[in-house]
Amino acid sequence: MALEVYFGEIQSGHLEQVGYDTYCNLLDEVIKEMKGIKWEEEEEVQIDLDVTSYIPDEYIPDSNQKIEIYQNIALCANEKDIQNVIDEVIDRFGNMPQELENLIDIARIKYLSKQIHIEKISTNGTFIVFTFNPNTLKEPINIQKLVNQYGNKIKFSAGIKPKITLDVKEKNEKKLLKDATEFIKYLLKNKNIEHKENN
Repeated sequence: MALEVYFGEIQSGHLEQVGYDTYCNLLDEVIKEMKGIKWEEEEEVQIDLDVTSYIPDEYIPDSNQKIEIYQNIALCANEKDIQNVIDEVIDRFGNMPQELENLIDIARIKYLSKQIHIEKISTNGTFIVFTFNPNTLKEPINIQKLVNQYGNKIKFSAGIKPKITLDVKEKNEKKLLKDATEFIKYLLKNKNIEHKENN
């Protein structure tokens, strides 16, 4: 297939050089072009977390197979997609190394973040900073609910782009990803995006 040929030329080193986010965008653009769908730039989430996330050579030595798995992860749009990738990878290659688990966790964080208009997620020591897109975030964040749940572990910054900073207390990759995921899920589950009443 043309898609396989196109991305088969991108070796893992090149993928790491251009970045996973850029790779996801390229993949989405190529797929839509192949299907005859007019490509329009969508709201994207920039993930800049201080974690090790890639497919080790010793786990999948074949570069074509590795690119295939990267593609599958990049295309995940919901939890069912995530679980399908996990099942496929374990079935074909055995238990996943931590680096690959981290990569899949990032894919989960990315699709969840799009639902509440998070523009960027980054780390600063033990802090995770969630930056919201003011152009797409139509309703204010319900600060009181978050304070009740997280107390002094969170801080708010208004500014041009609203930010919430979450202190995870320790620099541990697994905990950082888990806490980031749970925080976003809390926003979604408890509808902490407060709806304005129409005047």
